[in-house]
Amino acid sequence: MNNQKAIAIPEHLLQRKGAQKAADIPAEAVELLNRGRLETVNLTEWLAVDHRILLHHVINELGLLQEQDTAFAEAGLANESKIMKIIPAIAQGWLELAERKPDAERARIFGALAAHRSDSVRCWAAYIVGLDQRLSLSQKLKGIRPFAADSHFGVREIAWMAVREPITNELEESLAILYEWARDQDANVRRFAVEAIRPQGVWAKHISALKQNPGMALPILEHVKSDPVKYVQDSVGNWLNDAGKTAPDWVNQVCDAWLELSDTKETRRIVTKGKRSLLKK
Repeated sequence: MNNQKAIAIPEHLLQRKGAQKAADIPAEAVELLNRGRLETVNLTEWLAVDHRILLHHVINELGLLQEQDTAFAEAGLANESKIMKIIPAIAQGWLELAERKPDAERARIFGALAAHRSDSVRCWAAYIVGLDQRLSLSQKLKGIRPFAADSHFGVREIAWMAVREPITNELEESLAILYEWARDQDANVRRFAVEAIRPQGVWAKHISALKQNPGMALPILEHVKSDPVKYVQDSVGNWLNDAGKTAPDWVNQVCDAWLELSDTKETRRIVTKGKRSLLKK
């Protein structure tokens, strides 16, 4: 049973804008973030969460405190400082803990993590999906979709990172599935379809096949070449900017074709963003 207790969060914390420096985050906000009682509101806060402290509280909430040392002893958390290594390490620990549980208990644990009020905890859950070797690619993408559509920016970023490797390893199947996602009504899902396959995405390994042949992803990009949402437009523009580093002629040709077929303010914005590095040369 989840032991989280409802507590009243002061209104000034719920309405906070977020500090620009970690040292300026209010102490009461830090405590609530580390206890999993509050969502982060910007990147500064997201990076400032102490996942070790948070993990202890969440394990206690789920009534699993007696298993903490066994499940996470080998996670390598003690000396790790990079957030993009800490989150997968914690997710792996949860997977190993779940392996020792019956199906119903595994479902309870994952459900609690996936629906947790803390965005940081939901990030762990997203990585659990990506790391679970029992899941096929289609199962992983189905499992990651709720995180791709999450209301929190951090969870959405972690969602595509969590499945970047399986997407890369089975690229053709991934492109076929994401082709449908690029037509989704949810802008966050459309954005995921593009961001997850960026040739040279930030904080992720490059996808060599798309660097060499970006045209493989063109059917997906065509769906969003005039997307009405700036969040999606930015991702498409960044995708083209990535591709321009290894296939500049292809990017120029695509941009010219898009402007001819779809000369809208949305397409023009995407093209401007997509060609920004090429125009500097």
